[in-house]
Amino acid sequence: MIQTAEKKIFIIDFDSTITKVEGLDELAVISLASNPQREKIVSQIRHLTDMGMNGEISFSEALSQRLSLLEANREHLKALVSFLETKISDSFSSNKSFLKEYASQIIVVSSGFKEFIIPIIESLGLDPENVYANTFVFDESGKITGVDETNVLAQDGGKVKLLQSLNLDGHISVIGDGYTDYELRKVGIADRFYAFTENIERKKVTENADFVIKSLDEFLFYNQLPRGQSYPKSLIKVLLLENVHPVAIESFRSQGFDVETYKGAMDEDELVEKIKDVSIIGIRSKTNLTKKVLQNADKLLAIGAFCIGTNQIDLKTAAERGIAVFNAPYSNTRSVVELAIGEMIMLIRKIFPKSNNMHQSVWDKSANNSFEVRGKKLGMIGYGHIGTQLSVIGEALGMEIYFYDIVDKMPIGNAKKCKSMEEVLQTCDVISMHIDGRKSNTNLIGEKEFALMKDGVIFMNLARGSVVDIPALVNAIKSGKVAGAGVDVFPEEPKTNNDPFVSELIGLDNVILSPHIGGSTEEAQEGIGNYVPERLLEYINNGSTTGSVNFPELQLPLLQDSHRLLHIHKNVPGILAKLNNIFAKHNINITGQYLKTNETLGYVIVDIEKSYSREFVQEIKAIDETIKFRMLF
Repeated sequence: MIQTAEKKIFIIDFDSTITKVEGLDELAVISLASNPQREKIVSQIRHLTDMGMNGEISFSEALSQRLSLLEANREHLKALVSFLETKISDSFSSNKSFLKEYASQIIVVSSGFKEFIIPIIESLGLDPENVYANTFVFDESGKITGVDETNVLAQDGGKVKLLQSLNLDGHISVIGDGYTDYELRKVGIADRFYAFTENIERKKVTENADFVIKSLDEFLFYNQLPRGQSYPKSLIKVLLLENVHPVAIESFRSQGFDVETYKGAMDEDELVEKIKDVSIIGIRSKTNLTKKVLQNADKLLAIGAFCIGTNQIDLKTAAERGIAVFNAPYSNTRSVVELAIGEMIMLIRKIFPKSNNMHQSVWDKSANNSFEVRGKKLGMIGYGHIGTQLSVIGEALGMEIYFYDIVDKMPIGNAKKCKSMEEVLQTCDVISMHIDGRKSNTNLIGEKEFALMKDGVIFMNLARGSVVDIPALVNAIKSGKVAGAGVDVFPEEPKTNNDPFVSELIGLDNVILSPHIGGSTEEAQEGIGNYVPERLLEYINNGSTTGSVNFPELQLPLLQDSHRLLHIHKNVPGILAKLNNIFAKHNINITGQYLKTNETLGYVIVDIEKSYSREFVQEIKAIDETIKFRMLF
């Protein structure tokens, strides 16, 4: 039995706390499998459970009514135990070391039944003698006929009466999800009541709790007890803006993070306030993470750009503050290329003006100024992932390919590399922009550049709205210099779908306007929704920086049976020596060490044996060049 002289005693509920479900409810699901009224009866039982847990009816009344609806026997209990073994709460499964180490101080007090509780408790390394719960009454055939009425837990106020009889001596913490758990605090038996909401949240319980905890990790963290996570994921806030794909939201929620979503973008002032308690932020192209925003992001660890470009992020400031940035450089490439090909064909055939005429009952069957793309010269400004794939498909359509990029790129297939942007503009029948939005590219295409182009050129911008001078494009279209244009990006774009779109390009002939949807296909968004969270989660959980655009890239092995120290610092000589001197001073045994640097940052990862002191950690943080320090275990 438990040693009551122990300083700390933990009273833990079973149903919806240690397990994700209510045992009696699930027993009903199993035992009533062949009953045609199964759904109705199970619903009644669940309702009675909720009423009892919320304190809306007496416990004894809820219990007796539920048992009267059951048609269960011993065989059903075996099936229930097998089911419950798969329904242990995630934070209990990940903290078995704590449960085993503190087994003598943990008492499981439940209004459930020992017949299905004991096997689960034993699997977690807890002491079955420290389990207090009800027991079933069976008839000779093994059918459940009721509950042992002599057990105090079958009565109203049973948990209170039980704990009073145990006369425990120590600091008592109660963890549970029901009103009967709170009652132990209400009458003064317990020192603290923690409302456990990992599986279910009951308002009447949480509003009376000393603390509301989303996981056992939070309880262990607050009380500085051994735990499976260095910092509870439920305390890590993730903010996802601009309607990112649901698969991304689920990626974070499934791992226990606190996720908040927002459909549109936010302006700078909104972000300054919103980002203060955020650890991970996910954005698309309309949200600008400026220096001012990042300077107010004291908890921010990582940024995910759910798009290709990162010009909307102040990468320099992010690096200076130890914030890793990840993007999706490949995930929407195919979608953008397909849109470019589709628009090019529609524009060169003048399909849209003809379609508009048809909608006005005008029949214009003519080949005038309608051409094939075969044999035409396709010119690309920018030859990255999108440019190269567009090059391949354009050549397959029979086009001649020309490109210019400020970085030396190897031509794909028969593409021709030009010495200057001007050479591309003067040579090609179709010009397609595929560059980023850096400041030096602002209004890269203006009056002068349009003047260099062939008369009747087809012009497309699916890159960044800032790279084209819109008034110059409007003039080129009106003068006939540009015979058709496809524009997917604009210098100023609405924050949400409810805001109006305003542009000088509206109403012009043979101009395709699309609302920044180059990468907006289900396939691309799902791909991005999977890829970016994978990179972010690898960094948060493991320290790996693969795919980061502003951090040294390191692919790390999985952390096993040790602590991992992540030290981000200014890239100056001698940091590794300082770290190793601290390890030696405190007799810390290193099991693995990794270092990678770039022009400004150094990133050191050290795996150490589990024993260490607070003074050791403080000395590492006190190194002058330290930008950010984290510990994983």
